[in-house]
Amino acid sequence: MSTFLYISLSGENKVACFEMDSDTGDLERKFDVVTGKGPAPLCVDPLLNTFYSGNRGVPEIASYRIDPATAQLTHLGAVPLEADPCYLATDKTGRYLLSAYYGAGRAAVHPIGEDGAATRPPVEWRATLPKAHLMETDASNRFAFVPHVGESNAIFQFHFDAETGRLTPNAVPKVAGRPGQGPRHLVFHPTLDTVYGDNEQESSVTAYRFDRESGRLEPFQTLSTLPEDFTGENSNAQIRIHPSGRFVYATNRGHDSIACFAIDSRSGGIASLGQQSTDGVPRAFNLDASGDFLFAAGLDTGRLASYRISEDGTLDPCGVIEVGQSPMWVLPVQM
Repeated sequence: MSTFLYISLSGENKVACFEMDSDTGDLERKFDVVTGKGPAPLCVDPLLNTFYSGNRGVPEIASYRIDPATAQLTHLGAVPLEADPCYLATDKTGRYLLSAYYGAGRAAVHPIGEDGAATRPPVEWRATLPKAHLMETDASNRFAFVPHVGESNAIFQFHFDAETGRLTPNAVPKVAGRPGQGPRHLVFHPTLDTVYGDNEQESSVTAYRFDRESGRLEPFQTLSTLPEDFTGENSNAQIRIHPSGRFVYATNRGHDSIACFAIDSRSGGIASLGQQSTDGVPRAFNLDASGDFLFAAGLDTGRLASYRISEDGTLDPCGVIEVGQSPMWVLPVQM
């Protein structure tokens, strides 16, 4: 198997693809694909047949067929949007494309055609609150969650109909954050009934109990992503969980670091492992499928820093390469 890393370069209107050396984590640039204006969020379907790019400057969702041998992308079409998307994900069946809209304060569900391309009209174009930042379904594909940062400061909870793509508000329609918290992104533990979210305004990570029957989240622990002596301005960007479920990571913009946490295998609680400094404004980062390497992109520097993930979850710097202007998303795909 080969691991490829797709990086959206918003400042150059293209997506760059790199192949990763599985032993060293070194990256070789394979090709660039010109996209619509301002590519940002990226995702692939569960079978790795189709690649999606949310182009925020147009705005649109572009669909591409993936060549499994070379990772090359062939354009299938683009769906125009009423607002620019900040997040994309498919549901767990790959039949629907989910998206969140920061400026418009909406969540959308687009059907996916037989050729893999997103189609229109969306079956959902649902008003939530300003600054929606993510939309994901749980592993059962029965529930969907949409966190909101800033003044909205809440996670919306929905029932998701996998047959129709429709959303219905949960009996508890949202989980309110503490004042100034700003829940931004969520990740699900692979085996425990636990969800982790980073909080943009508060610079923290919250662990939630997840009720698999009701589809509801309940917070039980929050830890800062910053060292105690830090006094500057900071905000969180993305959060990722190690495939083993042993560690979770979040990026600090301002402190310019990756906050590392160990996960208790029984309780799901977290303990800070400290912070690893990285390039300026690490908005986007991700881990390869094996959990051996972490890659963090500096939005301001146009560089990508790589780290080997140690057995204890801390990060050992490997190197830094130039990738291009304004990297907005890092998407590893193993084929």
